[in-house]
Amino acid sequence: MSPRRSATDARHTRSVILDRGVEVASVEGLEGLTIGRLAADLGMSKSGLLGHFGSKEVLQLAVIDTAAAIFGQEVPGRATDAEPGLSRLRALCAAWVSYMERGVFPGGCFFTAAVAEFDDREGPVRDAVAGMVAVWRRDLVIQIRLAVSAGELPGDTDPDQLMFELYGVMLSLNHSLRLDRDPRAGDRARRALDRLLTG
Repeated sequence: MSPRRSATDARHTRSVILDRGVEVASVEGLEGLTIGRLAADLGMSKSGLLGHFGSKEVLQLAVIDTAAAIFGQEVPGRATDAEPGLSRLRALCAAWVSYMERGVFPGGCFFTAAVAEFDDREGPVRDAVAGMVAVWRRDLVIQIRLAVSAGELPGDTDPDQLMFELYGVMLSLNHSLRLDRDPRAGDRARRALDRLLTG
């Protein structure tokens, strides 16, 4: 086997492992993500899987990165054509609701679950989850500030407060979809978002 083919195969195997890892972690949590579990699911040896990641923590961090890339495609990636400011903020929120409704991750919002699992812990996994959430919140605040500057939202709008309220709607949506299995949850979230984003 040529070195190039070997490297291609290794990348493919790593991708397969991470895809399955995201599915498992979404439903069972990042702590449910073990080398043995994934090896059994994928018909691999533990040593073969360890060769790609080395430890459970490295695997967890790689799964978080993979989930973040998926979220990036499904939410911010769907709003890139919208003009910065209120138009982009509305597009981001619409994509966020759609992402929740479509069940992009089998266990609901990956990061909502990860935050609940790791918010009271310390270490690199918590830091990675917190970092991803902080970037998303920052991006929302940027669009809110642009909307205020453009006069699309009232001048006295507190960007951090509005972001907090938008985030609260989305947390409620995730719970209503996953726990209550409420088919009206998406419409309720859209109405709440529309009230918050009316300039």
